Amino acid sequence: MRPAPGVALTTAMVALTLTTGMVEAVSFLVLGPVFTAVQTGNLLFLGFAIAGEGGLSPTAALASLGGFAVGVVSGARSEAREEAGGHRWFVWALVTEAVVLAAGAVVAWDLEGVGGALTARHYAVTAVVAAAMGARNVTTMRVRVPDLPTTLATRAMTALLSGSPVAPAPRTSAVLKDQGRRAASVGAMFVGGLLGAGMLHAAVRPALVLLTAAVGVLATAAAYATRAHHLPPPRG
Repeated sequence: MRPAPGVALTTAMVALTLTTGMVEAVSFLVLGPVFTAVQTGNLLFLGFAIAGEGGLSPTAALASLGGFAVGVVSGARSEAREEAGGHRWFVWALVTEAVVLAAGAVVAWDLEGVGGALTARHYAVTAVVAAAMGARNVTTMRVRVPDLPTTLATRAMTALLSGSPVAPAPRTSAVLKDQGRRAASVGAMFVGGLLGAGMLHAAVRPALVLLTAAVGVLATAAAYATRAHHLPPPRG
């Protein structure tokens, strides 16, 4: 049973996209370079590292890929179980993600900021955060809000530009509504990355940036749960 579509769910997905930007700021600037949500980047990083170019760490990429795989499998199993029981699993999935992100923040508590040498602690944080992002990808795949996968913005950016005034697509109310959602997706990713990087630049601990993202996910879950009481039952 999927969450009911509409403004509440779209708003939640935009908020989650913003938290992804914050998480990836820590991942790329402190834990790697590595990504924890955008696994396409890690596949490339791993290839570059194996080729011996760029001074990249294959361990960081493997830690992220492994943690992500664990998150996907565990998230898929648990969410499928809740869905089979007819429960509103979306909020539960976000709460679980927030807990895992918070656990990553605890593991990262005494890590240095940008520029620190990578240690086993960095790889452990990468794996834990990637697990949270793996579960997130399962969650967003199940709710299927167009242009808002929350962990990447390439497709939304492509659709936004191809539907812009410089493209030959017709300007209808439906198209304009889609464009607003796409712009929100791209903008939220940018703002989240800017916010996370800005906090690190201001010497905020990486753990606190991750904790802020976890609180954001938890707040999103709470806001949606409050709104869900006034929505129709989710569709099967």
